[in-house]
Amino acid sequence: MRISGLAAESGVPVATIKYYLREGLLPAGRATSATQATYDAAHVARLRLIRALLDVAGLSVAAAREVLAALGSDDVFEALARAQEELPPRVGREVDTDAAMATVQALRWHTAPDSTAVRQLAVALDAAAQVGMPLTASQREVYGRAAYAIAQHDVAGVPTDSLADATRYAVLGTVLLEPVLLALRRLAHQQVAAERFGAPGPGSS
Repeated sequence: MRISGLAAESGVPVATIKYYLREGLLPAGRATSATQATYDAAHVARLRLIRALLDVAGLSVAAAREVLAALGSDDVFEALARAQEELPPRVGREVDTDAAMATVQALRWHTAPDSTAVRQLAVALDAAAQVGMPLTASQREVYGRAAYAIAQHDVAGVPTDSLADATRYAVLGTVLLEPVLLALRRLAHQQVAAERFGAPGPGSS
C-alpha cells in the first residue's frame, strides 16, 4: 500500500506518518521510485505501537524511540533497564538512594543501588517526604508486597521459546501496562473511599 493507504488503514494522518519516518520511529517503506514507497501490515502494526507509546504510555518521541530500539536487544535485562530509563520519574541528577535501598533490602530483593528503578524510587520517596507525606517503612512494605505479586504474574507470562518475543513482552509489558495499573489503583481508591465514607462508588447511579 502507498502512504495514503497506510494512513487510512492505521488512522494516522499522512503528515504524522512522515514525521515518524523522519524521527526514526517508523521504518522506511520499500522504495518504488525516487519519491514513492510501499508499506505493509508490519508498518500498520508499528504505527499502532507508536501511538500506544505516545498516547497511552505518555512517552515523548525521544523516549519512544529508545523503547522501540530496546525491542531489538538480545538481552532481556538490558532491554528492561533501557525501557525503565524512559519512564517517569526521569532521574537526571545524583540522588540519595539510602531510603530506596532500605526498602529493597527490607523486602529481601536483590538489586544494585545504581539501578534505574532504585533511583526512580528514591526520587519518588523524596518528593513525597518533601510535601509532608513521607511513607513509613510499613507503608513501603505494603506497596512492595503488592508490586511483587503483580510482578510474579507478569513474569510468569514471559515467553520462553524466543528471546525476541521475551524481550518484546518484557519491554512492552513494562511500558504499556503501567497505565493499566495506575487506572486500577485510582478506581480502587474510589471504591474503598465509598466503602469507608459512604460516598457513591464507581458505576453507582
